[in-house]
Amino acid sequence: MSENGNQNKEQPESVEVKMNYNVEELANNFKFTEGPAVDAEGNVYFTDIPEAKIWIWTVNGEMELFREESGGANGLFFDENQNLFICEGWEGRITRISPDANYEVVASKYQGKRFNQPNDIWPDAKGGAYFTDPEYNENPALHQGGMHVYYVNSENETIQVITDLVKPNGLIGTPNGKTLYVTDHGDDKTFSYTIQENGSLSNKTLFTNLGGDGMTIDQNGSIYLTTTDKKAIDVFNKNGDLFYSIALPQQPSNVCFGGKNLDELFITARTSIYKIKLDAKGVN
Repeated sequence: MSENGNQNKEQPESVEVKMNYNVEELANNFKFTEGPAVDAEGNVYFTDIPEAKIWIWTVNGEMELFREESGGANGLFFDENQNLFICEGWEGRITRISPDANYEVVASKYQGKRFNQPNDIWPDAKGGAYFTDPEYNENPALHQGGMHVYYVNSENETIQVITDLVKPNGLIGTPNGKTLYVTDHGDDKTFSYTIQENGSLSNKTLFTNLGGDGMTIDQNGSIYLTTTDKKAIDVFNKNGDLFYSIALPQQPSNVCFGGKNLDELFITARTSIYKIKLDAKGVN
């Protein structure tokens, strides 16, 4: 997979962190929060990985337990039909829960071997989903021989779509289904790819010389990245130019838009979950 001329893109200049956002802590005392995802009503689901639980922060401002024994669930995402895709890191698989609570395994092996630790996921409009498969244990087993990105289609058939990243983590697609962004936590870079009709990827392009954990996108195409080793979210325009940063009390792990109007940014950050009201709106 070739890279185009943006590979030599310079590191973005540092910007002054905007301090005029009211960062509201919604809940705390978690072990390690991750994977925020919004449903059609604006409720935000998120995971506490060590506790193997999935929680919901409702649009009514209440906390509800959605699932226990989650398999070490990390990344979550709802598709257009309100099926909840789950990265079960401990089990090395992708699962899905339908609106009527039917639970099924979508992908658990590639070429006869289990996945490493599925981390983040983005479903497309065709019933398939892209997911990253890094490994964060001290002595990684690397069941797949490396850390790659996969696509599982609507028939639960899996293909390998990216094999040349160090440690892929967060990813998000554009609403039109034409572009996929993937951040390489292991190499501190984020790339964009053109999505092909069969689910494969082409036109690997350096988006920014910053890597991170999770990311989301707003209706203007701006990318919100929980940049590596920063207590902040960096916001980029669609060209990869750094707009500004949003300071946070803790280092964030992931981010999504939620609320009834999709104009609230929900951030999972270690032991807490936070919310910020923005002018921008997300997509779901």
